[in-house]
Order: sequence, then C-alpha cells, then structure tokens
Amino acid sequence: MGTRGDYTPPATRLERQTGVTDANGRVTFTWPVGAFTAPPVVTHAVEAAAAGVRTARIISNTAAATTVEVLVTTGVTVLGISVLGPGVAAQGVTVHAHAAPQ
Repeated sequence: MGTRGDYTPPATRLERQTGVTDANGRVTFTWPVGAFTAPPVVTHAVEAAAAGVRTARIISNTAAATTVEVLVTTGVTVLGISVLGPGVAAQGVTVHAHAAPQ
C-alpha cells in the first residue's frame, strides 16, 4: 500500500458450491476449514424442474457447514380451485450455494 492515499480494501471471501439432494431432499455444503468464524450469509438456488413446484430452505447453518432442504409439490384441483399439494422430499435436485462472511 502506497502513501499517496491509494487504498484497496481486501476482497470479501466468497465460497461457491454445488450439490445434489439425497433421498431426504437434503444437501450439506461443507465449507473449508477456517473459511468463516461465524455462520456465513448463504444464498441458494435450485435448478429448474420439469414438473412441480420446488421450495428450498436452509435448515442448518454453522461456520463449518450449511444444510439445505428441498421439497417438491404439484398442483391439485379441489372443487375447481387449484391449490398446492403437500410437499415431499425432492431427491436428485441440484442446489447451488454462495456463502460470504457476515
């Protein structure tokens, strides 16, 4: 760093991982040792499905790992009204996660 007033802040660490859900609809992303000192801020996305509505949520988040659960549901028509059916574990879904320190 020079003395002319130039300053470049250090880059924020950003971890990226992709995983596939297991039979329980869950995927765990294990972060490199020392990457985070507290649970990171995590964003996630699931790849598009051919059928059904998919929902994803973070069910566990620590400095060491983050677990995402994905459910899938289909529409049901009851008395002429379309509603979503109950969600079930979505196996084999690709999930992308990005994690950054708080």
